[in-house]
Formats: sequence, C-alpha cells, structure tokens
Amino acid sequence: MKTIYLVRHCAATGQSPDAELSNLGFQQANDLILLFDHIEVEHIISSPFLRAQDSIKPTAQEKKLTIQLDERLAERTLSTSDLPNWLELLEQTFMDIDLKLTGGESSREATARAIEVVNEAPNNSVLVTHGNLMSLILKYYDNSFGFHQWKSLSNPDVYSLLIGDEESRISRLWQVESHTSQ
Repeated sequence: MKTIYLVRHCAATGQSPDAELSNLGFQQANDLILLFDHIEVEHIISSPFLRAQDSIKPTAQEKKLTIQLDERLAERTLSTSDLPNWLELLEQTFMDIDLKLTGGESSREATARAIEVVNEAPNNSVLVTHGNLMSLILKYYDNSFGFHQWKSLSNPDVYSLLIGDEESRISRLWQVESHTSQ
C-alpha cells in the first residue's frame, strides 16, 4: 500500500495566491512539525500558493526535505465571476461533478488534475493543498465525502490516504482540540 498525507494549508490572511499565513497560521505550521515528528516523510509536494508553502516549510526544514511545487495542487477555481451565492453553487458541484461555472473548472476536471499528483507521488509523500481540492481528492477515494465534510475541514487539516490495489482508506490525523494554537 502507498501512503499519502494530505494537508490543507494553515490559517491565512486571504484567498489570493500570495496571501500569507496569519499569526495563528504560523503557529499552526509549527504544530505540523509535531504531528509529522514520528511519521516517515520522504517527499513534500505543495501548491504554489504562498499559504500552502509556508504551512509546510517548518516541517520540511525539520525533516531536511525540499518542497516541490506543483500547479496541479493549486486551489480549484470555482468561477472567475463574482458569485454572491458561491456557497450554494459549490454545494451543487459536489452533486453534479460536471457543473462548470463561468471561467471555472468542474469538480471532475479539478479532481483529475489532483489525482494525477496523488498517483505520481512516491510513497510517504505529503501533499499540501487547499480545502476544496482536498475534499475532491478525499471524495475520489470515499464517495461519502461531500460538501458537508468540506465545511467541517479545519485550517490546517491533515488526512492520511492509504492506497492499495483494491481498496483505499482515509483517516483524519488532525485533531483540532489537541493543538494549543487552535
């Protein structure tokens, strides 16, 4: 079986690609060091967004690993239009994976690019991404993971994904209550 660790970035100051971590987010990034302390990590692959890179940077330094950037882990673009009802539309994209809004990508398209990274990643890799894309990856391996589970994700959040030939298992590793920064 291959083990992949999915990390949603820590708390940030905004949604733009260059949004920095908040003060809380920097504390959470240091908490990730503790989470991964006794976990074998051989590779780290991150979204190019600054908040994703900064979320895993302390862990990478602790484990003496470089961070490989991969555009395919960037957050999904729901639409390039201003959508006052974006949350309702996002929920619809979990039910209709081919729904594509103006300038955006469908859930099917976003999932396909993310799963390419998962498939190419070596065993014991950490993939750092964003909430919507992370939830689509998890949904790919467990169809019961949907909009309501996306809403319950925290910043950061961490799941392990054990991928076998015939079955896969996902487990949430991040427990909000157990981290003092939360």
